[in-house]
Amino acid sequence: MKTVPQLTLAEAAALVKDGDTLLQGGFGMTGNPVHLMHALAETGTRNLTFIGNNVGEPGIGGGRLLRNGQIRKMVGSFFTSNPDAVKAAQSGAVEYQLLPQGSLAEAIRAGGAGIGGFYTPTAAGTLIAEGQETKVLDGVEQVFVKGIRGNVAFIRAWKADTAGNLTYRLTEQNFNRAMATAADVVVAEVEEIVPVGELDPNFIHTPGCFVDYLVLAHLTENDLGTSASVGAAKRVDEPRMNMARRALAELNPGDVVNLGIGIPTLVADLITPEHGIILHTENGMLGVGPAPADGGGALHYPVNAGKIPVTALPGSSYFDSADSFGMIRGRHVDAAIMGGLEVDEAANLANWAVPGKPLLGVGGAMDLASGAKKLIITLTHTNPDGSSKIVPACTLPLTAHGVVDLVITDLAVFNFEAGQLTLIEVMPGATLEEVRAKTSAQFKEKLRESVSVDY
Repeated sequence: MKTVPQLTLAEAAALVKDGDTLLQGGFGMTGNPVHLMHALAETGTRNLTFIGNNVGEPGIGGGRLLRNGQIRKMVGSFFTSNPDAVKAAQSGAVEYQLLPQGSLAEAIRAGGAGIGGFYTPTAAGTLIAEGQETKVLDGVEQVFVKGIRGNVAFIRAWKADTAGNLTYRLTEQNFNRAMATAADVVVAEVEEIVPVGELDPNFIHTPGCFVDYLVLAHLTENDLGTSASVGAAKRVDEPRMNMARRALAELNPGDVVNLGIGIPTLVADLITPEHGIILHTENGMLGVGPAPADGGGALHYPVNAGKIPVTALPGSSYFDSADSFGMIRGRHVDAAIMGGLEVDEAANLANWAVPGKPLLGVGGAMDLASGAKKLIITLTHTNPDGSSKIVPACTLPLTAHGVVDLVITDLAVFNFEAGQLTLIEVMPGATLEEVRAKTSAQFKEKLRESVSVDY
């Protein structure tokens, strides 16, 4: 059995050269090789192409490279979580390319498997797909995504043996597993290195043949940024809770459900074991439970897609981001409940970009919108200026075409019967006249007895 060399942080950082493409594992700061990134920030290495879900947080992880001016281009899915990345993109100081999160994960997996690329329906007909090759397969427009490889990958695992076999814990697999396969040189930062033979072969996530070097580095709460503890309270009011309650009524026992940020997160607070619902989070977990009662953070708990610490229910499982989005695109997620900025008469959804702001945060929205079996959108009925969010045709950049099944606002519930926007319920405290007055889209009315909801 081979022995993988163990390096110091400085020796590992020296492997990255000017102009290299660097893959960095992690989802936020969870599973992030923060010590390797900080060691690289101590070097003069520049003109890097950075590939990762997001560029760390301000001054932490890849965020430190960004502040140093070491990154020439960033390729990823959700840069909005780092204000420095937003400023760098707005000013033109750093080039950027935005990919849907599932497409990013799959592109890295393809690159690591020697596959040139793949077609996916995710992002078809959106700004993300402009200029990309498309093809209609089985009647569905699909976008070609090129496989991704790097010169160097910095990844984070929990344990390694001296042969380079790796195991991850909790939701720390995220992008690390795929990135371990997709670079010329792979350096794994690990919490513990054990003698060969001590890791059970049944539970090795990354075989040692992918790993070139090991670095021992211990994680502390200071390395976890905003995930170090449970974050601030959610915005809760009665109209939002009513929307959450109505959305919950659409779910069935045994459903696998993905919840977006904003109003959808309130649904999680209403789910009890009796509902029998299995929550999925795209960064790699099935069986998401409530926030830790002790206020603990990602040092001891998994995190959800909002990078918020959560608990794991009995029967939970962990996996990497590529497998997670395979579940989504493969239609193994029964329902997704997402927020929205606009929904139109053709069941189109816009929920990721606003004109005049940088397009830096698509995340998993496009994958979920096109891949979930049922898409439920929750949103306030009007904008602050009183204009309708239920519109004849979306004016904001689209997330996906013709995908919405149900719309729940603070005023009304709509579905699409025979492809036509249809008002089916009026929410508590609202009137039919108010819904008519505040909806710019044309809709038919087929009011029915409300679904049983304990408002």
